[in-house]
Amino acid sequence: MASATALSYNFPSAAPSPPATNTGLKPAHDAKRKSAVRCLLIEDEPETARYIVNGLKSAGILVTHAADGDSGYSLAMQGGWDAIILDRLLPGTRDGLSALVAMRHHGNHTPVVVLSALASLDERVRGLRDGADDYLAKPFALEELVARLQAVLRRSQGRDDAFLLEMADLVLDLRSRKATRGDFAIALQPREFRLLEYLVRHRDQVVTRSMLLEAVWDVPVDPQVIDVQISRLRTKIDKGFTPTLIHTLRGIGYMARIES
Repeated sequence: MASATALSYNFPSAAPSPPATNTGLKPAHDAKRKSAVRCLLIEDEPETARYIVNGLKSAGILVTHAADGDSGYSLAMQGGWDAIILDRLLPGTRDGLSALVAMRHHGNHTPVVVLSALASLDERVRGLRDGADDYLAKPFALEELVARLQAVLRRSQGRDDAFLLEMADLVLDLRSRKATRGDFAIALQPREFRLLEYLVRHRDQVVTRSMLLEAVWDVPVDPQVIDVQISRLRTKIDKGFTPTLIHTLRGIGYMARIES
């Protein structure tokens, strides 16, 4: 679903990043982080996006920019982000809050700072209730945005278990979107990860094809596509491992359960 507008910015010399000595921004590093912070910026206004990207770079943050709600949502669901900065009013079929609600519904708990010109108390409360970790009204100072971003990152540290789903020796890391069984890493495509995540979240429950279509697929597909995806997923997750975790209930659907 990602469009050509989603890209990592490297601005030409005509619009250089402001020198760190003039911004007052502190690099986003601490003793617990072994690598630079990766941030996804979803903002449609070019000048605002340029302003934010340059400021984040000066603070030592790696930033990728998406210019509409659809491509931004697609990138967000691919995972691997430490934080997301999300504008509310976006072009495309998803505005900022609908993208955020869908992310949370699908188990994406990446910290999100919402930016919006809708600054009333009711709008701020709505954004927070829909899943934002912080809400910053436009116009804003870059120093405050970076400070708030670093604050939500600090709050997310120490909550690593909130980003893990476990079933027997299967572990899903919801932040990095990686899966392991025992000591073995399992390579999954983004949709395969979402499918497996949904099954594990509903372990010991019958999951029908219609439930998977609504939760995992964004567009109508032939139900046989689901059968094919489940078969491929079972090969990756269960072949060569015990116990078996993914089961087909003929004529009903599927179930994730531990079965030796």
